[in-house]
Amino acid sequence: MGKTHLPMTTTTASDSDLLRQTRAGAADAFAALYRRHQGPLYRFALLRCGSPGTAADVVQEAFMGLLTGRFAFDPLRGQLQHFLFGVARNLILKLEAPGQRHVPPAADDDEDGESELPADGACPLARLLDHEAAEEVRRALALLAPHYRDAVILYEMHELSYAEIADVCQVDIGTVRSRLSRGRAALARRLAAWRGASTV
Repeated sequence: MGKTHLPMTTTTASDSDLLRQTRAGAADAFAALYRRHQGPLYRFALLRCGSPGTAADVVQEAFMGLLTGRFAFDPLRGQLQHFLFGVARNLILKLEAPGQRHVPPAADDDEDGESELPADGACPLARLLDHEAAEEVRRALALLAPHYRDAVILYEMHELSYAEIADVCQVDIGTVRSRLSRGRAALARRLAAWRGASTV
C-alpha cells in the first residue's frame, strides 16, 4: 500500500520541506514560509532600523533572496528564522554603512566576556513594548549602538540564546554576553531618565 501524503500546511510542514517545495516552484509553499516568518522578521527589522518602510523593504529583499537562492540557507546549520534575522541584519548594516563610515569598529566589548547581565527581575523588552510606554522604549532602543541593539532585540524580543545570537551576529558568545549586558544597562538608564522626567 502506497504511503499517504498529507496536504502541506503551515503546521505540518517543516521550514526545510517548505523551502524545498518553494525552490521547486510551489507558490503555496513560499506563501506558507512567508506567513510563518514575516511577522518576527519585520518586528526585528523595524526595531533594528526604526523605519517601517525600510523594515518592509528588508523583509521583502530577504524573502526574495531566499526564493532566488541569493541567500543560501543550510538547514544543518540552524533554524531558518535565525538565518533570516542574520540576512536582515546584514542588509540593514549595508544600508547604514554610508552614514557610519566615521564610526570605528566596536572596541568597547569585553574581550573576556565576563560582564554580568542585569538582574532577571528587569522587565523584558517584549512586555515593555506592549505597555503604554512602548514608543519611549522604541526611542530608547533606537539610541543604542547598532551592535548593542542587535543583541537586545534578539535576546529580549525573540528569545534567542547566546549561541544563536552569536551565530546571527557572527561574533563569539563572550561578545554577545558583553553587548547584551551593556545594551540592557544603557536601555535601562534611558528608560529611567524618561520615567524620572515624566514624573516631574
